[in-house]
Amino acid sequence: MHFGLTEEQTLLQETLRHFVQEEMPPQRLRDRFDEGSGFDEALWRAAVGVGLQGLAIPEEYGGAGLEMLDLALAFEVLGEGAAPGPFLGHSLTGLAITRCDDAELKEKWLPGLANGDVIAGVALGASGEQFLPEAFSLRELDGRATGVQSFAEVGTQTDLVLVGLDGGRLGLIDARGDGVRIEPIDAHDRTRRLADLHLERAPVTILSGGGALAREVVDAACLLLAADAFGAAWKLIRLTVDYCQTREQFSTPIAQFQSVKHQLANMAAEAEPMRGLVWYAAYAFDHRPDELAREASIVKAHVTDRATQIGRDAVSLHGGIGFTWECDVHFFLKRAMHDRSWLGGPEAHRARAADLAGW
Repeated sequence: MHFGLTEEQTLLQETLRHFVQEEMPPQRLRDRFDEGSGFDEALWRAAVGVGLQGLAIPEEYGGAGLEMLDLALAFEVLGEGAAPGPFLGHSLTGLAITRCDDAELKEKWLPGLANGDVIAGVALGASGEQFLPEAFSLRELDGRATGVQSFAEVGTQTDLVLVGLDGGRLGLIDARGDGVRIEPIDAHDRTRRLADLHLERAPVTILSGGGALAREVVDAACLLLAADAFGAAWKLIRLTVDYCQTREQFSTPIAQFQSVKHQLANMAAEAEPMRGLVWYAAYAFDHRPDELAREASIVKAHVTDRATQIGRDAVSLHGGIGFTWECDVHFFLKRAMHDRSWLGGPEAHRARAADLAGW
Protein backbone atom coordinates (compact mmCIF):
# COMPACT_ATOMS: atom_id res chain seq x y z
CA MET A 1 0.00 0.00 0.00
CA HIS A 2 1.35 3.42 -0.99
CA PHE A 3 0.68 6.32 1.37
CA GLY A 4 2.53 9.04 -0.54
CA LEU A 5 1.76 11.14 -3.57
CA THR A 6 2.11 9.86 -7.11
CA GLU A 7 4.77 11.31 -9.38
CA GLU A 8 2.07 13.26 -11.19
CA GLN A 9 0.76 14.77 -7.96
CA THR A 10 4.26 15.72 -6.82
CA LEU A 11 4.88 17.36 -10.19
CA LEU A 12 1.55 19.20 -9.94
CA GLN A 13 2.54 20.76 -6.63
CA GLU A 14 6.04 21.61 -7.81
CA THR A 15 4.66 23.26 -10.94
CA LEU A 16 2.07 25.28 -9.04
CA ARG A 17 4.57 26.24 -6.35
CA HIS A 18 6.97 27.59 -8.97
CA PHE A 19 4.08 29.38 -10.67
CA VAL A 20 2.91 31.13 -7.49
CA GLN A 21 6.46 32.15 -6.53
CA GLU A 22 7.06 33.62 -9.97
CA GLU A 23 3.71 35.35 -10.37
CA MET A 24 3.17 36.57 -6.80
CA PRO A 25 6.51 37.61 -5.23
CA PRO A 26 6.37 39.26 -1.79
CA GLN A 27 6.22 42.86 -3.02
CA ARG A 28 3.42 42.14 -5.48
CA LEU A 29 1.50 40.29 -2.77
CA ARG A 30 1.98 43.29 -0.49
CA ASP A 31 0.67 45.63 -3.20
CA ARG A 32 -2.44 43.50 -3.68
CA PHE A 33 -3.01 43.28 0.08
CA ASP A 34 -2.69 47.04 0.49
CA GLU A 35 -5.00 47.61 -2.47
CA GLY A 36 -7.58 45.29 -0.91
CA SER A 37 -9.58 44.04 -3.89
CA GLY A 38 -8.68 40.40 -3.28
CA PHE A 39 -8.16 39.90 -7.00
CA ASP A 40 -5.19 40.12 -9.35
CA GLU A 41 -6.17 40.06 -13.02
CA ALA A 42 -2.69 39.15 -14.23
CA LEU A 43 -2.40 36.27 -11.77
CA TRP A 44 -5.83 34.97 -12.76
CA ARG A 45 -4.97 35.00 -16.45
CA ALA A 46 -1.57 33.41 -15.84
CA ALA A 47 -3.25 30.68 -13.76
CA VAL A 48 -5.18 29.63 -16.86
CA GLY A 49 -1.87 28.69 -18.42
CA VAL A 50 -1.20 26.07 -15.73
CA GLY A 51 -4.81 24.88 -15.74
CA LEU A 52 -5.54 25.95 -12.17
CA GLN A 53 -9.16 26.98 -12.77
CA GLY A 54 -10.08 23.70 -14.44
CA LEU A 55 -8.25 21.10 -12.36
CA ALA A 56 -11.39 19.24 -11.26
CA ILE A 57 -13.56 20.03 -14.30
CA PRO A 58 -14.01 17.04 -16.67
CA GLU A 59 -11.76 16.90 -19.71
CA GLU A 60 -14.67 17.03 -22.17
CA TYR A 61 -15.39 20.55 -20.94
CA GLY A 62 -11.81 21.77 -21.13
CA GLY A 63 -10.61 20.84 -17.65
CA ALA A 64 -8.04 18.37 -16.37
CA GLY A 65 -10.54 15.92 -14.86
CA LEU A 66 -8.52 15.43 -11.67
CA GLU A 67 -9.80 14.29 -8.27
CA MET A 68 -10.40 16.20 -5.07
CA LEU A 69 -7.03 15.17 -3.65
CA ASP A 70 -5.30 16.91 -6.56
CA LEU A 71 -7.40 20.01 -5.98
CA ALA A 72 -6.52 19.95 -2.26
CA LEU A 73 -2.82 19.77 -3.16
CA ALA A 74 -3.30 22.86 -5.31
CA PHE A 75 -5.04 24.70 -2.48
CA GLU A 76 -2.15 23.86 -0.17
CA VAL A 77 0.12 25.75 -2.57
CA LEU A 78 -2.35 28.66 -2.81
CA GLY A 79 -2.35 28.94 0.97
CA GLU A 80 1.42 28.74 1.09
CA GLY A 81 1.67 31.65 -1.33
CA ALA A 82 -1.35 33.58 0.01
CA ALA A 83 -2.41 33.80 -3.63
CA PRO A 84 -5.17 36.40 -4.05
CA GLY A 85 -8.25 35.48 -6.01
CA PRO A 86 -11.64 33.73 -5.91
CA PHE A 87 -10.17 30.26 -6.37
CA LEU A 88 -12.38 28.67 -3.68
CA GLY A 89 -15.71 29.94 -4.98
CA HIS A 90 -14.67 29.25 -8.55
CA SER A 91 -13.72 25.65 -7.74
CA LEU A 92 -16.87 25.00 -5.72
CA THR A 93 -19.09 26.33 -8.50
CA GLY A 94 -17.38 24.11 -11.05
CA LEU A 95 -17.71 21.15 -8.71
CA ALA A 96 -21.42 21.74 -8.12
CA ILE A 97 -22.20 22.01 -11.83
CA THR A 98 -20.05 18.98 -12.63
CA ARG A 99 -21.87 16.81 -10.09
CA CYS A 100 -25.41 17.89 -10.98
CA ASP A 101 -27.44 16.02 -13.61
CA ASP A 102 -28.12 18.91 -15.98
CA ALA A 103 -26.15 18.39 -19.20
CA GLU A 104 -27.30 21.74 -20.59
CA LEU A 105 -25.90 23.63 -17.59
CA LYS A 106 -22.61 21.79 -17.95
CA GLU A 107 -22.33 22.75 -21.61
CA LYS A 108 -23.23 26.34 -20.80
CA TRP A 109 -20.89 27.02 -17.90
CA LEU A 110 -18.08 24.49 -17.50
CA PRO A 111 -15.96 25.46 -20.54
CA GLY A 112 -15.93 29.11 -19.44
CA LEU A 113 -15.11 28.15 -15.87
CA ALA A 114 -12.28 25.88 -17.02
CA ASN A 115 -10.60 28.56 -19.12
CA GLY A 116 -11.18 31.35 -16.62
CA ASP A 117 -13.37 33.47 -18.90
CA VAL A 118 -16.22 33.05 -16.42
CA ILE A 119 -15.25 33.96 -12.84
CA ALA A 120 -17.43 32.35 -10.19
CA GLY A 121 -18.07 33.17 -6.56
CA VAL A 122 -19.95 31.46 -3.76
CA ALA A 123 -22.55 32.52 -1.20
CA LEU A 124 -23.40 29.73 1.21
CA GLY A 125 -24.43 29.78 4.86
CA ALA A 126 -21.09 31.24 5.88
CA SER A 127 -22.35 33.53 8.63
CA GLY A 128 -21.53 32.39 12.17
CA GLU A 129 -22.15 28.70 12.70
CA GLN A 130 -24.92 28.46 10.10
CA PHE A 131 -23.00 26.46 7.53
CA LEU A 132 -25.04 23.32 6.84
CA PRO A 133 -27.54 23.24 3.94
CA GLU A 134 -30.53 23.10 6.25
CA ALA A 135 -29.53 26.57 7.50
CA PHE A 136 -29.37 28.17 4.04
CA SER A 137 -31.54 31.27 4.24
CA LEU A 138 -31.90 32.80 0.77
CA ARG A 139 -35.53 32.42 -0.26
CA GLU A 140 -36.53 31.10 -3.68
CA LEU A 141 -39.98 31.55 -5.20
CA ASP A 142 -40.94 30.99 -8.84
CA GLY A 143 -37.33 30.90 -9.98
CA ARG A 144 -36.29 34.09 -8.20
CA ALA A 145 -34.14 34.50 -5.08
CA THR A 146 -34.50 37.09 -2.34
CA GLY A 147 -32.46 37.76 0.78
CA VAL A 148 -29.04 38.79 2.04
CA GLN A 149 -26.06 36.48 2.36
CA SER A 150 -23.26 37.93 4.43
CA PHE A 151 -19.59 37.03 3.92
CA ALA A 152 -20.11 35.80 0.38
CA GLU A 153 -16.95 35.28 -1.67
CA VAL A 154 -17.91 37.63 -4.49
CA GLY A 155 -16.50 40.84 -5.92
CA THR A 156 -16.67 43.21 -8.85
CA GLN A 157 -14.96 40.60 -11.04
CA THR A 158 -17.60 37.91 -10.33
CA ASP A 159 -19.76 36.73 -13.22
CA LEU A 160 -21.58 33.76 -11.69
CA VAL A 161 -22.52 33.01 -8.08
CA LEU A 162 -23.27 29.64 -6.50
CA VAL A 163 -25.84 30.34 -3.78
CA GLY A 164 -27.38 28.31 -0.98
CA LEU A 165 -31.17 28.44 -1.05
CA ASP A 166 -33.83 27.59 1.52
CA GLY A 167 -34.61 23.91 1.67
CA GLY A 168 -30.94 23.01 1.43
CA ARG A 169 -30.66 23.55 -2.32
CA LEU A 170 -28.04 25.16 -4.54
CA GLY A 171 -28.64 27.65 -7.33
CA LEU A 172 -26.77 29.75 -9.89
CA ILE A 173 -27.21 33.51 -10.20
CA ASP A 174 -25.84 35.93 -12.77
CA ALA A 175 -23.82 38.34 -10.63
CA ARG A 176 -24.40 41.11 -13.16
CA GLY A 177 -28.11 40.45 -13.58
CA ASP A 178 -31.25 42.14 -12.27
CA GLY A 179 -31.90 42.17 -8.55
CA VAL A 180 -28.26 41.65 -7.53
CA ARG A 181 -26.30 44.09 -5.38
CA ILE A 182 -22.83 43.47 -3.93
CA GLU A 183 -21.56 45.43 -0.91
CA PRO A 184 -17.84 44.74 -0.34
CA ILE A 185 -16.56 43.99 3.17
CA ASP A 186 -13.03 45.01 4.21
CA ALA A 187 -12.24 41.72 5.93
CA HIS A 188 -8.98 40.93 7.75
CA ASP A 189 -7.79 38.63 4.94
CA ARG A 190 -7.46 40.93 1.95
CA THR A 191 -6.32 38.16 -0.40
CA ARG A 192 -9.94 37.02 -0.75
CA ARG A 193 -12.74 39.50 -1.29
CA LEU A 194 -15.86 39.09 0.83
CA ALA A 195 -19.12 40.97 0.45
CA ASP A 196 -22.73 41.11 1.50
CA LEU A 197 -24.78 39.74 -1.39
CA HIS A 198 -28.20 41.40 -1.63
CA LEU A 199 -30.80 39.68 -3.80
CA GLU A 200 -34.20 41.09 -4.67
CA ARG A 201 -36.11 38.64 -6.86
CA ALA A 202 -32.93 37.81 -8.76
CA PRO A 203 -33.38 35.08 -11.42
CA VAL A 204 -31.89 31.80 -10.16
CA THR A 205 -31.30 28.42 -11.77
CA ILE A 206 -31.82 25.55 -9.33
CA LEU A 207 -29.23 22.76 -9.49
CA SER A 208 -30.49 19.21 -9.40
CA GLY A 209 -29.25 17.10 -6.52
CA GLY A 210 -30.95 18.91 -3.66
CA GLY A 211 -29.53 18.57 -0.17
CA ALA A 212 -27.16 15.75 -1.10
CA LEU A 213 -25.31 17.93 -3.61
CA ALA A 214 -25.30 20.88 -1.21
CA ARG A 215 -23.72 18.76 1.53
CA GLU A 216 -21.04 17.55 -0.88
CA VAL A 217 -20.21 21.14 -1.80
CA VAL A 218 -20.06 22.22 1.84
CA ASP A 219 -17.79 19.29 2.69
CA ALA A 220 -15.58 20.11 -0.29
CA ALA A 221 -15.34 23.70 0.91
CA CYS A 222 -14.35 22.57 4.39
CA LEU A 223 -11.53 20.35 3.23
CA LEU A 224 -10.23 22.91 0.72
CA LEU A 225 -10.17 25.57 3.44
CA ALA A 226 -8.20 23.12 5.58
CA ALA A 227 -5.74 22.47 2.75
CA ASP A 228 -5.27 26.22 2.32
CA ALA A 229 -4.63 26.64 6.06
CA PHE A 230 -2.15 23.75 6.03
CA GLY A 231 -0.14 25.50 3.33
CA ALA A 232 -0.24 28.78 5.25
CA ALA A 233 0.93 27.01 8.42
CA TRP A 234 4.06 25.61 6.77
CA LYS A 235 4.81 29.00 5.20
CA LEU A 236 4.61 30.57 8.67
CA ILE A 237 7.01 27.97 10.04
CA ARG A 238 9.54 28.55 7.26
CA LEU A 239 9.33 32.33 7.65
CA THR A 240 9.91 31.99 11.37
CA VAL A 241 12.85 29.60 11.02
CA ASP A 242 14.50 31.97 8.54
CA TYR A 243 13.97 34.92 10.85
CA CYS A 244 15.32 33.10 13.90
CA GLN A 245 18.44 32.11 11.99
CA THR A 246 19.21 35.74 11.13
CA ARG A 247 17.95 37.65 14.18
CA GLU A 248 20.74 37.94 16.77
CA GLN A 249 20.84 38.57 20.48
CA PHE A 250 24.14 38.67 22.37
CA SER A 251 25.86 38.14 18.98
CA THR A 252 24.09 34.79 18.60
CA PRO A 253 21.23 33.83 16.26
CA ILE A 254 18.17 33.32 18.41
CA ALA A 255 17.61 29.97 16.66
CA GLN A 256 20.47 28.69 18.82
CA PHE A 257 18.53 29.33 22.04
CA GLN A 258 16.98 26.20 23.49
CA SER A 259 13.61 27.78 24.23
CA VAL A 260 13.32 29.02 20.64
CA LYS A 261 14.27 25.57 19.30
CA HIS A 262 11.50 24.05 21.41
CA GLN A 263 8.92 26.49 20.08
CA LEU A 264 9.94 25.88 16.48
CA ALA A 265 9.85 22.12 17.02
CA ASN A 266 6.40 22.37 18.56
CA MET A 267 5.12 24.34 15.55
CA ALA A 268 6.43 21.69 13.15
CA ALA A 269 5.04 18.89 15.32
CA GLU A 270 1.62 20.57 15.17
CA ALA A 271 1.76 21.01 11.40
CA GLU A 272 3.03 17.74 10.00
CA PRO A 273 0.16 15.49 11.23
CA MET A 274 -2.24 17.81 9.43
CA ARG A 275 -0.99 16.41 6.13
CA GLY A 276 -2.59 13.01 6.62
CA LEU A 277 -5.89 14.55 7.73
CA VAL A 278 -6.09 16.74 4.61
CA TRP A 279 -5.09 13.98 2.22
CA TYR A 280 -7.50 11.45 3.68
CA ALA A 281 -10.48 13.82 3.72
CA ALA A 282 -9.80 14.70 0.08
CA TYR A 283 -9.40 11.02 -0.80
CA ALA A 284 -12.70 10.22 0.94
CA PHE A 285 -14.53 12.74 -1.25
CA ASP A 286 -14.08 10.56 -4.33
CA HIS A 287 -13.60 7.10 -2.84
CA ARG A 288 -15.27 6.85 0.59
CA PRO A 289 -18.36 9.06 0.47
CA ASP A 290 -19.85 7.49 3.59
CA GLU A 291 -16.94 8.92 5.61
CA LEU A 292 -16.77 12.28 3.88
CA ALA A 293 -18.96 14.45 6.12
CA ARG A 294 -17.22 13.50 9.36
CA GLU A 295 -13.73 13.68 7.84
CA ALA A 296 -14.47 17.09 6.34
CA SER A 297 -15.59 18.52 9.68
CA ILE A 298 -12.66 16.96 11.54
CA VAL A 299 -10.10 18.36 9.13
CA LYS A 300 -11.77 21.78 9.05
CA ALA A 301 -11.86 22.01 12.83
CA HIS A 302 -8.39 20.71 13.62
CA VAL A 303 -6.23 22.04 10.79
CA THR A 304 -7.60 25.58 10.71
CA ASP A 305 -7.49 25.82 14.51
CA ARG A 306 -3.88 24.63 14.74
CA ALA A 307 -2.79 26.73 11.76
CA THR A 308 -4.11 29.84 13.48
CA GLN A 309 -2.18 28.96 16.64
CA ILE A 310 0.98 28.42 14.58
CA GLY A 311 0.43 31.91 13.19
CA ARG A 312 0.19 33.36 16.67
CA ASP A 313 3.38 31.55 17.68
CA ALA A 314 5.11 32.90 14.56
CA VAL A 315 4.15 36.45 15.50
CA SER A 316 5.50 35.89 19.00
CA LEU A 317 8.85 34.51 17.79
CA HIS A 318 9.26 37.47 15.44
CA GLY A 319 9.11 39.74 18.48
CA GLY A 320 7.91 43.33 18.08
CA ILE A 321 8.28 43.33 14.30
CA GLY A 322 5.83 40.42 14.07
CA PHE A 323 2.95 42.75 14.97
CA THR A 324 3.69 45.25 12.20
CA TRP A 325 2.09 45.68 8.79
CA GLU A 326 5.54 45.52 7.19
CA CYS A 327 6.17 41.95 8.40
CA ASP A 328 4.94 39.27 5.98
CA VAL A 329 3.72 37.03 8.80
CA HIS A 330 0.34 38.73 8.98
CA PHE A 331 -0.56 37.69 5.42
CA PHE A 332 -0.53 34.03 6.36
CA LEU A 333 -1.92 34.41 9.88
CA LYS A 334 -4.93 36.25 8.47
CA ARG A 335 -5.23 33.60 5.76
CA ALA A 336 -5.46 30.92 8.45
CA MET A 337 -7.90 33.01 10.50
CA HIS A 338 -10.21 33.30 7.50
CA ASP A 339 -10.01 29.55 6.87
CA ARG A 340 -10.82 28.94 10.53
CA SER A 341 -13.93 31.11 10.71
CA TRP A 342 -15.47 30.94 7.24
CA LEU A 343 -18.15 28.25 6.89
CA GLY A 344 -18.22 27.39 10.59
CA GLY A 345 -15.65 27.51 13.37
CA PRO A 346 -13.87 24.57 15.07
CA GLU A 347 -16.46 24.21 17.84
CA ALA A 348 -19.33 23.81 15.38
CA HIS A 349 -17.44 21.29 13.26
CA ARG A 350 -16.31 19.26 16.28
CA ALA A 351 -19.94 19.09 17.38
CA ARG A 352 -20.96 17.96 13.90
CA ALA A 353 -18.23 15.30 13.82
CA ALA A 354 -19.38 14.02 17.20
CA ASP A 355 -23.00 13.84 16.05
CA LEU A 356 -22.02 11.97 12.91
CA ALA A 357 -20.05 9.49 15.01
CA GLY A 358 -23.08 8.89 17.24
CA TRP A 359 -21.43 10.26 20.37
